[in-house]
Amino acid sequence: MNSKFNKEYWENKYRENATGWDIGYASTPLTTYFDQLTNKELKILIPGGGNCYEAEYLFEKGFKNVFVIDIALQPLKNLKKRFPEFPEDHLIYDDFFNHTNTYDLIIEQTFFCALDPNLRTAYVNKTHQLLSNTGKVVGLFFNFDFTQAGPPFGGSIVEYLSLFYQKFNVDVLERCYNSIKPRRGNELFFIFEKN
Repeated sequence: MNSKFNKEYWENKYRENATGWDIGYASTPLTTYFDQLTNKELKILIPGGGNCYEAEYLFEKGFKNVFVIDIALQPLKNLKKRFPEFPEDHLIYDDFFNHTNTYDLIIEQTFFCALDPNLRTAYVNKTHQLLSNTGKVVGLFFNFDFTQAGPPFGGSIVEYLSLFYQKFNVDVLERCYNSIKPRRGNELFFIFEKN
């Protein structure tokens, strides 16, 4: 996929430590969801995972089929250095849009909002393609438009529904009650099931 936010762009962001979105731990809305999951055999993908504290959290909770894909190599190295037990072959250095595999669960945490908005329909299609027949995409969206040029890029409930409704059943799409303080009131938690 062509975008000015390419591999080089993201490698530079991580090399320069210009990652203001990185909170240094797995976000509360996602850990709350993870703590409710009982099937430890789920095959889980975290696209655009970055330093991916969520993958570390899941792995430590006994989910051993967790995979992270990122177009930048540095954040994958960061995860492996910070958490050496994480399997090397579960760190995928590639473009999400080139990836082919099947997953039960895709976790969305900052990847969607980092994409050039003209790739959002492609994201929906690719996510649908990568999920098993009963698969879900679960995560967080921003609930406002940014005033500065992105990334990140925001959006609204209306936009998200219009993007996803043809390929997914909307189980949950609501304002987060447990966002971290700097994001309070600005995040939506969602669970979309493949239809």
